[in-house]
Amino acid sequence: MTRRRGFTLIEVLVALVIVAVGMAALLGTLTSAADSSIYLRDKTFAEWIALNRISELRLAVKRPSKGKSTGELDFAGRKWRYQQEVVETDVPGVLRIDVRVADAAGPAGKDTKAKDDWTVTASGVVGDAVAPPNGTDPDWNGAPFPGEPTAAPGDAGKPVKPGEPPVTPPSTQPGSPLPTT
Repeated sequence: MTRRRGFTLIEVLVALVIVAVGMAALLGTLTSAADSSIYLRDKTFAEWIALNRISELRLAVKRPSKGKSTGELDFAGRKWRYQQEVVETDVPGVLRIDVRVADAAGPAGKDTKAKDDWTVTASGVVGDAVAPPNGTDPDWNGAPFPGEPTAAPGDAGKPVKPGEPPVTPPSTQPGSPLPTT
């Protein structure tokens, strides 16, 4: 009678423990990757909202008023809350805008109003150094602006030596009228 060799019960149990530990590690890695993806998505949306808020304040006709304000908005199918603060800087005429954004539902869908649970904080500036629009547009098709240094017609493409002012043809000297085309 020949005896067949097979796996013992202990060998099978050890193999199952090894497979179970490996599967647990794999599931932990997948869960961590999914959580990271969700976190990065939320952080990206919050960053977009903060930068949009700053852009809206910078592009507004009227300068933003100093102080704090809060609000809520819908973005990407969810409610978000923001807090913006406009403060003076050490530079005259320049205001700093800080915008903080968080999911309005908070972590795990709970309604939280904690002050330090912001997903993103973004900052920008707005100043009064730019003149208001006057109805005239610059010629963006290549005509030089008044006072703009340009190379002489024969010097096109020649580099200007360091410390040497660029050559300005007589037709574009400051104070002279631009040639019409």
